Amino acid sequence: MVETTRECLDLAIAHAKPGVKFSSFGDVIQKHAESRGVGVVKTYCGHGVGELFHGAPNVPHYAKNKAVGKLAPGMTFTIEPMITLGSWKDKTWPDDWTSVTVDGRQSAQFEHTLLVTETGVEVLTARQEDSPGGPIPLIEKTNGNAEAHANGTS
Repeated sequence: MVETTRECLDLAIAHAKPGVKFSSFGDVIQKHAESRGVGVVKTYCGHGVGELFHGAPNVPHYAKNKAVGKLAPGMTFTIEPMITLGSWKDKTWPDDWTSVTVDGRQSAQFEHTLLVTETGVEVLTARQEDSPGGPIPLIEKTNGNAEAHANGTS
């Protein structure tokens, strides 16, 4: 599930360029998540980065959303899908910050901040070559044998 979440973010970033509708990121993310048997938490979304904390535009991560607007050069926003093994519904703890799914199943989230350029996007929060962590190949069973697939694809 964690690698699927990372892949959802990567696919959404690859989709980003001037003229793309903010609503379309949810289609990309949900399609990939569901292909891996996991769901998308609908409460939280990506957002604009500017003078306001979590300001416009809203960037939902689920399909068939009603987000308005299109990407244009100079815009800065986040994409931060939250993927879950269980319910897409969530609840917030008494600290008013921590969020969990209502069924307590595992979830994962990755986030990047993007700057829209004339031809695509620049990932402002991109990892450096020497950054710790990174993608881990998925292990899938084929005919009873475990096989690793780079970037989770076969």
